[in-house]
Amino acid sequence: MTQDAAARPHLPDPSTAPELFDGLLTRRATAYIIDVILMSFLVLAISVVGAILGFFTFGLAWVSLVFAVPAAIILYYAATLGSHRRATVGMQMMDIVLTPTRGQPLDGWMAILHALVFWITIWICWPVTLLFALFTPRRQMIHDFIMGTLMVRRSPMMRHWQRHRMSEQDAYHGGE
Repeated sequence: MTQDAAARPHLPDPSTAPELFDGLLTRRATAYIIDVILMSFLVLAISVVGAILGFFTFGLAWVSLVFAVPAAIILYYAATLGSHRRATVGMQMMDIVLTPTRGQPLDGWMAILHALVFWITIWICWPVTLLFALFTPRRQMIHDFIMGTLMVRRSPMMRHWQRHRMSEQDAYHGGE
């Protein structure tokens, strides 16, 4: 096996591992709603604190809200998607995880870029973005293709990777 092929993860196929994609779009939509609600509470809390502090700082805190609110949302994605769990709170509740497909690590910056590209594609043309997922075999959305990521169910994924590693080891030892 070449080093290039070893660096690229084996992508699961819906025909051989359908459990990874079972109900994925419904789970993604539900996770999105949960995350939007959580982010709304976060933005509301920051806004209330900023509104109260604005009276004591002669409006300076009100101006800072323009930067504080987007920063809070960015930090939410960096802290959740960029963590070792690779999932927002909503995604964790729906048992889905974000997986890189190009062999690069999924860190905080990649998580922020993934979220940014998601919001841009949704903002530009949400019907196309959503329909795109209906016609791709792995249920990837446009931002998943752009960023080189794949969303799968977490619990079946762990079993899938273990089976894949064992088959690779068997193939490696069979060639000796």
